[in-house]
Amino acid sequence: MAVSGPDFIALQVRDLERAAEFYETRLGLRRAPAAPPGAVVFTTSPIPFAVREPLPGVDLDQVSPPPGAGVALWMHCDSAQELHDALVEAGIPILRTPEPGPFGVSFTFEDPDGYAVTLHDGA
Repeated sequence: MAVSGPDFIALQVRDLERAAEFYETRLGLRRAPAAPPGAVVFTTSPIPFAVREPLPGVDLDQVSPPPGAGVALWMHCDSAQELHDALVEAGIPILRTPEPGPFGVSFTFEDPDGYAVTLHDGA
């Protein structure tokens, strides 16, 4: 038996519609036509990405360390610099400014729930 790798990623969020709207309007993700209750799934590839209501018993305001601590979530985009500039203009917190690296230009921002998300434009 062997695991082939990740095939679905979901972030637990405080306000499902606010988080879904953020990823739609700021990153341009598109909602999938169907999703399980309490979740919004996006048509990302090769791995589907979703935001979802917290699991029972999870209070995102009380967990320590904060949600996503220790996890590196990277997403590909067409132009990291252009997306960075649009997020800065919208007042989105930038945790690491654009810099070239092995995955093209990359930068890290903080989403509305405090998750650090890195965007890169290389292959």
